[in-house]
Amino acid sequence: MTVLGTVIALFGLGLLVGSFLNVCIYRLPRRESIAWPASHCTQCKRPLAWYENVPVVAWLLLRGRCRTCGAAISAAYPLVELVTGLVFAGGVLLYGLTPLLAVRLLFACSMIVLFMIDLRHRILPNVITLPGIVAGLACSAFLPPGWRAAVIGAIAGGGALFLIAEVYYRIRGVEGLGMGDVKMLAMIGAFLGWQLTLVTLMLASFSGSIIGVSLIASGRRDMQAALPFGTFLAVGAIVAAVYGDVLLTWYISLYS
Repeated sequence: MTVLGTVIALFGLGLLVGSFLNVCIYRLPRRESIAWPASHCTQCKRPLAWYENVPVVAWLLLRGRCRTCGAAISAAYPLVELVTGLVFAGGVLLYGLTPLLAVRLLFACSMIVLFMIDLRHRILPNVITLPGIVAGLACSAFLPPGWRAAVIGAIAGGGALFLIAEVYYRIRGVEGLGMGDVKMLAMIGAFLGWQLTLVTLMLASFSGSIIGVSLIASGRRDMQAALPFGTFLAVGAIVAAVYGDVLLTWYISLYS
């Protein structure tokens, strides 16, 4: 198969996986099974026909509405599918058809699910983060970043956020970060290693600060409003996985 054919195939696979991620995003916060029942309208509960599950295309043909009850179907569904498809296509260009590709795609899918769930519900389910820590450490025993960097990353990542959260609570008397964020960064450390975990934390903190200040300045939030930090961690982690080494080299060069 040509390079273009491989990229197209992975993009198509990513669209299908993205459809499954949408199921996880909707059901996990509600503690529902991701295997049963079959896909259905969340309003009228009618099971969906196979052609209503075709990624992106079905949403466009249905004009974003259930064909039975007319309930609106969020545009987030095709967006998640498209993003996942692009991640799969970009991943095969970066890593080729290698074991590392499979690990990085598993990690990226986890970040997409956590991004959406934290954005909508302000929670980061243990069913993803805790097995994610174990999976990251297991994969890193055989693949980059290596077991030592992964163990340090998991401990340092989770420990750093736990310390920040504890200090914030002692000073302000309110929770600034939840344990879900701590476990999520430990998971990121297990997959990416301590160096890229630091990059992730810096990117998440910087982007969160920029958006937070912008929302406060626009009057849409006040100083007490909480932002979904896991959402920023997810974006930072995916950027760090792709460009982290380049960003580290650039940052170190500023002081050399």
